[in-house]
Amino acid sequence: MKRLMLARRAFPPCFLLAAVLPLWGAPDVAGQVVPGTGTKVAQVGDDFEEEDWEFIHNLPKSTENINGFDGGAGGESKNARWYEGLKRGQPDHIRRVPTPKGGLPDSKGALLLMSLNTGIPGRPSFQVQQDDFICDVNYRLGGSIPVWQSPSVVVRVFMPPVEKWEPRTGPTFAFRAAVDTTVQKSSGFARNWTTETYWPGMFIEFESKKDTKREYDSAHFRMRSDESGGDYKGPQITQTGWWTLGMSFTPDGRVHYYIRPGVEKLTAKDRVASHYPYSYRCERFNTFFFNICTPDNGRTWSTPWIVDDCEVYFIQSK
Repeated sequence: MKRLMLARRAFPPCFLLAAVLPLWGAPDVAGQVVPGTGTKVAQVGDDFEEEDWEFIHNLPKSTENINGFDGGAGGESKNARWYEGLKRGQPDHIRRVPTPKGGLPDSKGALLLMSLNTGIPGRPSFQVQQDDFICDVNYRLGGSIPVWQSPSVVVRVFMPPVEKWEPRTGPTFAFRAAVDTTVQKSSGFARNWTTETYWPGMFIEFESKKDTKREYDSAHFRMRSDESGGDYKGPQITQTGWWTLGMSFTPDGRVHYYIRPGVEKLTAKDRVASHYPYSYRCERFNTFFFNICTPDNGRTWSTPWIVDDCEVYFIQSK
């Protein structure tokens, strides 16, 4: 496959008139922590600057969420910073590419993620499925990061020109975290405390003019989730090119979501929402990951997503 160099291109002007998330531009929330605050954790994350960066797929990939098959040996990057999840397989195409124009000034490499068979290879489901690309945080650190240390994660995502997006209405990409809390669950007449893992984050959804019958394509973020556990429509995407996304997890158990176009550092003004997803109070940050989504028809490749400079931070105790 040729190296992918994608030019920057904005969505049509009429795209700018769409409604935005009610919380967009809301006043600061007491206790929020802007992602990127504190000490960078050198052991995890990736800037993809190693010229020999490689992902070893170790096929077949996992499809445990569909048919119970947990895959082969499990895919893993040569630098041991990324791995295949046990529930769903890794993207079909994972490759270091030259950093697209407009990235961070010193960046020479970024990572391309694409998929064709997001379900069971050779047995298309004709339903939207997803692959997972997971950053190894928990294992490399020997455990999770407690929220009293205000962990946060920042990533840069390159959105390709509109004509390179898969022309399908629905989710195409996601940036998410795996976090834990402690909940009570009933077992017979007893109620026991147990650890519950959940996965807040933000999806990118495309709205194809072919499906919507509008004169233009559009896209927006979908936030996961509010206190009821429901997703909701977030900010419109008004331009392609580089975006900076972040999430932070504060001592009060909230998850804070940040979005801004470009590659500059996030600020308090970039917060788009703060929630207790599913009404849970987050206790520990385990890792973050990306989803690549397709209709799993055996013919259509996903949108070519590129990520770069994935960083985890925490605030040291005094």
